[in-house]
Amino acid sequence: MPAKFQLPHPYNEGLEGAGLPHPSWKAREMGNLQGRVALVTGASQGIGRACALELAQAGATVALAARNEAKLAEVAAEIEAASGQPAAFALDVASEDSIKNGAKAILERFGKVEILVNCAGITRDDLMARMKRADWDDVLATNLTGAFLLTQALLRPMLKNRWGRIVNVSSVVGRTGQAGQVNYAASKAGLIGLTRSLAREVASRGITVNAVAPGYIETPMTAVLDEKQRTAMLAAIPLGRAGTDVEIAKSVAFLASDGAAYITGHVLDVNGGMFMGG
Repeated sequence: MPAKFQLPHPYNEGLEGAGLPHPSWKAREMGNLQGRVALVTGASQGIGRACALELAQAGATVALAARNEAKLAEVAAEIEAASGQPAAFALDVASEDSIKNGAKAILERFGKVEILVNCAGITRDDLMARMKRADWDDVLATNLTGAFLLTQALLRPMLKNRWGRIVNVSSVVGRTGQAGQVNYAASKAGLIGLTRSLAREVASRGITVNAVAPGYIETPMTAVLDEKQRTAMLAAIPLGRAGTDVEIAKSVAFLASDGAAYITGHVLDVNGGMFMGG
């Protein structure tokens, strides 16, 4: 009979050969974020809200950022009701001044941000031939430049502390392209390039930078699709259904956890098989 399997150090350390995991193993495996400070942009609704709730459930102190202060207050109340410790900050990621002021207020409150989730995003869809320059500029400013400026504003404490998790919420259309969304697809593809480049810059300081690329997810942003668009979208998904904001949030929380400590520069596709490329 083969010898009883023994988990290697450090998991069985101090357990006198019992072959059982180290007591702290379960907490790490479950992605416990107790004591960590997280910031989620776009936290007032949809995927951002779900990410904030998920990180709070994992034990993080969560700073909520968005333009809609009333909705932010509702999310903060949800977290408080579950014994979490949220703080809401009015922040417009399309405004450099708002980002600077918001980052300053957050750092004054917490001293650091260890987990940054760049989730805020908008769409201004139209065919290329008809797209207005303002619609291009607004989408790029919010979805890409905003993530760049906010990450830059909060990066120094991560570098100093030699620990950080940055998760950028991209999109399947940043991988595949989408007719009528050249601005949105460009912004989300840009986030992927930002993710991989920054991951190389900060890896030596213990900071990981990854992206999650959702597919068709039921959110207020996709609620505007008509029945024909919805049917066509579902037909392109091998799993045959739309995803949920909670499924995206769990992927984000994983990348923020110690369980993902050896993952960086990665794009996690969460799309039901809609895109299976490299």
